[in-house]
Formats: sequence, structure tokens, C-alpha cells
Amino acid sequence: MAAPATPEILPDLEPAEKSESAPDPGYLVICWNDPINLMDYVTHVFQIVFGWPKARAERHMLQVHREGRSVLVRESLEKAEHLVHQLQKYSLHATLERGE
Repeated sequence: MAAPATPEILPDLEPAEKSESAPDPGYLVICWNDPINLMDYVTHVFQIVFGWPKARAERHMLQVHREGRSVLVRESLEKAEHLVHQLQKYSLHATLERGE
């Protein structure tokens, strides 16, 4: 009786194709101005959600107030979605956009 044959596995000898595309640009978390929330409240929320010091939180709050919006961070899709939901939970008008 013949012995069963053992399958032979050869390594992949062809080089893997390298992607020439640019790295993922990430997603921008944007906070928009609204007529409801007070500036101190927005600063406080930025400190809680992002863990920012008061000076950085105030800088972004003033940008929202003066320019109508502020790009807060650039993150992966999942992280950006989470941050937008956190800001919305505090009644801030926040969205995400694909980065450039």
C-alpha cells in the first residue's frame, strides 16, 4: 500500500504590488456656530470631549463664533464619527467631512 502524498506548499515568489495611492486623508470633525449654546459652554464641552486645556478650547470656540465653524481634529472614520456623536450629545452642531 502506498503512503499518502503530502501536499507541497511553495512560497509566493511574485512581489506584492505596491499601492501608489496617497494615504487616507482622514476625516475632519467640524463644529458649527449656533445661536443656542453659550461660549463658555462650548469651551467646556471641547475640554471634556477632547481633553484640551482651556486656552485651546477657547481658541476653537472663538473660531466657531467668529468664522461660523472650526475644524477641531482629523481622525479615522470611526474615531471621527465617535467624536461627532459625543459633541452632538452635548447639543453642539457637529459634522464630519472627508479630509483633502
